Amino acid sequence: MKPSILCQWGVIILLISGCSTAGYYAQSVKGQMEIWQGSRPISSVLEDPDVSEQVKDKLELALEIRRFAAEELHLPDNDSYTKFVDLERPYMVWSVFAAPELSLEPVEWCFLVVGCVNYRGYFKKESAQEFADQIVGQGFDVYVGGVPAYSTLGWFDDPLPNTVLKYSKSDFAGLIFHELAHQVAFAKGDTVFNESFATTVENVGVERWLKASGDASEIANYRLSKKRDQQVIDLILDYRAQIEKAYSTNTSDTEKRHVKKQLIAELKRDYEQITKDWQGYVGYKYWFEQPINNAKLISIATYNELIPAFEKLLEDHGGDLKSFYKSVVELAEQPKSLRRQALATLNRGQYTF
Repeated sequence: MKPSILCQWGVIILLISGCSTAGYYAQSVKGQMEIWQGSRPISSVLEDPDVSEQVKDKLELALEIRRFAAEELHLPDNDSYTKFVDLERPYMVWSVFAAPELSLEPVEWCFLVVGCVNYRGYFKKESAQEFADQIVGQGFDVYVGGVPAYSTLGWFDDPLPNTVLKYSKSDFAGLIFHELAHQVAFAKGDTVFNESFATTVENVGVERWLKASGDASEIANYRLSKKRDQQVIDLILDYRAQIEKAYSTNTSDTEKRHVKKQLIAELKRDYEQITKDWQGYVGYKYWFEQPINNAKLISIATYNELIPAFEKLLEDHGGDLKSFYKSVVELAEQPKSLRRQALATLNRGQYTF
């Protein structure tokens, strides 16, 4: 499956949070400092004769996307993604998700500024895996996923890492739109709200950017990709709901484990079924070939659970992004229970701003 674009909140959290070890602080601060120290203005990189033309073309595209984001999507117009950093590794960070063996409630780690988040990030894969192994030893389901980019929520100017240059044009633009959206609105302690909002802006932004470019083939490819994405997401969320229902029954833990194993096998089988019409496309094969557990299911739900509500909210604003953002900021400032209630009623037309 295409890597998810998670948001590791950066050094701000790491310096003031109160729930992690000194070792976690140290690796996080060191990793963030290395990113800043290695960053160079894209304008400078474009003049460097040692940089390949392929990289330069992608960086010029990034500047074009950045301008579109500010001028047409009304996303923050600052120096984020106007610098480049070559980390010489495939991902910026690795995030660890965890959940109890028989529950789809994520384990959360809490910080003073951003509240509780349902993942924990490491700048080295080995460190992430070491922490994951500790959690597994405590009886939890765990998933470790590579993260190609993240946002510091506007506290700092985030650079564009080499880890995203392999993306297609549309995915590349979507990543920049997604991360900039996190600078627009942020709800403390509500990861699903934050990621679903950013993904909504990503999807809308790419559609508008491609239409503006007039590239019919790119638009067709993007829409086919999103159709496949949605098929897989719908499938995963459907089975997630079935598994969650099984956990809520009064049956024994042994029976719950059996049903969990059975449903995950059926999920993989149904995935194979829907891919028969994909003409050999195998973009999600690796995700399904690896073990699937509660933590892995949570990692998908985090990005998609509230998208329909945000899409309805944008529709209610006539597609006007400025007024949409204003309403999202208002929602982000509400207590989580009221915010979720408002989003839940959007599709029924019972909530007005």
